[in-house]
Amino acid sequence: MELTALIVVVGIALIFNYTNGFHDAANAIATSVSTRALTPRAALALAAVMNLVGAFLGTGVAKTVGTGIINPPRDLHGLTIVAAALIGAIAWNLITWYFGLPSSSTHGLVGGLIGAALAASGDVLWSGVFNKVVLWMVLSPVVGVILGYLVMVAILWIFRHSHPGRVGRRFRIIQSLSAAAMALGHGLQDAQKTMGIIVLALVTTGYQAVGDSHVPVWVILLCAAVLSMGTYAGGWRIMRTLGRKVIELDPPKGFAAEATASSILYATAFIWQAPVSTTHTITAAIMGVGSTKRLSAVRWGVAGHIVLAWVLTIPASACVAALVYWIIHFFG
Repeated sequence: MELTALIVVVGIALIFNYTNGFHDAANAIATSVSTRALTPRAALALAAVMNLVGAFLGTGVAKTVGTGIINPPRDLHGLTIVAAALIGAIAWNLITWYFGLPSSSTHGLVGGLIGAALAASGDVLWSGVFNKVVLWMVLSPVVGVILGYLVMVAILWIFRHSHPGRVGRRFRIIQSLSAAAMALGHGLQDAQKTMGIIVLALVTTGYQAVGDSHVPVWVILLCAAVLSMGTYAGGWRIMRTLGRKVIELDPPKGFAAEATASSILYATAFIWQAPVSTTHTITAAIMGVGSTKRLSAVRWGVAGHIVLAWVLTIPASACVAALVYWIIHFFG
């Protein structure tokens, strides 16, 4: 019974991983597609490959998600909490994908864990939630806006005497590299979150020792492959929002946004092991880059809807996860 339940939860985790891939594929490639640096299919293929590579570069974020957010009971009850958390995150991913809103799969997952744990009167590690999630939920967009602005100002100053058409052609080539860097950061961050959930399920059912936060090789392989498949499936609705509706992008702006966002993803994963939202980071970087032209260049109405989705993500996914937990618990 326990093994069957574990297999079901791992399957749900991989479904979340897949939805994460097609939901967040736009994060890595929207700017490159909108500036015509890459064709949509070429960009998706590049993103899928770099997601796969990025998933093998570290496990620090996985350890944070697996051991630093909640402390569920070590039995089937604990596994129910994990399953409800995943379903809550998947539901929010699908809702925001349908409306084309680039919300955070990361915070959807964290919200799901919190909501399911609270519904079960479980143990939420609030210090971990604040230090590793809430703090970076605020900091990463702020840093993204400021750093994106500064990087774009530097590009404008360096190439101030160059012919605009020639600069655009050069950056269209270079942007393939920045898109690859962004996709690598997406794989590094987002594949690890599902790895952490599977490790949490293994510990909960006793298939991995309590306190053992290492990620088995088979978990890394599964999560990397499924995330890549989800990415290649594409997220066209969100791609249109990020690539066209926030600001009008050209190759230099696209490069600046991707370079900014990828550097933040690497730093937070390797230095602080924090599960940062790739969505928040790239969207904030795009806003910062766009504001170098003039503040009105950023379509703040669209940006406001995106920020609203950010604010709602954790409480909304928490409510869905709590409801799912009560339903599962009620039926036994």
